[in-house]
Amino acid sequence: MTDHSHDLRVIEPTAEKYNATLVKREDDTDELARFWVRADGEAAHFEPGQYMTIGVYADDKLYQRPYSVSSAPADTGEQGFEFYVRLVPILRFTTLLWRLPVGHQMRMIGPKGRFMLQPDDDRTHLFISTGTGIAPFIAMTQHAIHEGAPRRTVMIHGCSYQDELGYRELLEGWQRDGTYPMSYVPTISRPKDPRNEGWAGYTGRAEHVVRDVCRNEGLRPDDTVVYLCGNPEMIINVESELLEDDFPEFHVKKELYWPKGKKLPD
Repeated sequence: MTDHSHDLRVIEPTAEKYNATLVKREDDTDELARFWVRADGEAAHFEPGQYMTIGVYADDKLYQRPYSVSSAPADTGEQGFEFYVRLVPILRFTTLLWRLPVGHQMRMIGPKGRFMLQPDDDRTHLFISTGTGIAPFIAMTQHAIHEGAPRRTVMIHGCSYQDELGYRELLEGWQRDGTYPMSYVPTISRPKDPRNEGWAGYTGRAEHVVRDVCRNEGLRPDDTVVYLCGNPEMIINVESELLEDDFPEFHVKKELYWPKGKKLPD
C-alpha cells in the first residue's frame, strides 16, 4: 500500500477557489477516518443522501473527490459537513487529505445526487452498505431523529474486519436505548482473520446474509423499500437476491460508489 507520508506533492495553503476549512478529524483505523469540513460562508443546503465534492490544490492542480455527507443538514452549519473516507493507495486525493492539518483551507462544492429518501414513506426501510457506503444512511437516520420522524429500519453493514464497522457504537446505542427503531446488522466477510477474533455476529458478505436477515426481521417485499450503497458488485448481487425473493425492482434504490468495471477511485 502507498504510504501517504511518501506523498511529496506540495499542498497549496491558500487558493482563490478555497471556500471551506477542515475543522475536525477523527481516525477509526489507519485507513478510515471522519473529516468535518465547514463552509467559510453560509453552508449549502442538502438533502440526506446527497454528496459534496471536496478538494485541495497541490503542485498547481486541483485534486478532489465526491463524498456522501454523513451528518444531518441541521448540524452542518456549525459543525461542518461530515465525511467518512477510506485512504486509497493512489497518489491522488486521499493521500493529500490524510496529510491535511485541521485548520487547512479546502475547496467544497455541491450538493449533488438523487439518492434520497421519499417523503412520508411509512414502509420498513432496508439499508444495505459496504465500507464507507454507510455514510448517507447515517445522514438519513440522524436527520429523521432531528425531525422527530424516525422510520422502522433494518441496517446491514458489511466489512472485511470488525474494526472497520464505522458508526458501530452509535448504531448499537440507538438500537439499545430505542433512540431509533432500528435493527443494526453488521456482518464480517473474513471471520477467520485474527483482526476478527471474538466476533460473534453475522459472517459473510452482505449478499450472503440479506435473505436470512429479511427472514429473521420479517421483512415483506410489498412493504419494504431497499436502499443500497457501496461497491457495485455488492449492489448487483444483493439486488439479484432480493428480486429472486419477489422484491419489486422499483422498491430498490441504488447508489454505486464507482461504476462496475472501473478502476477503484481515490
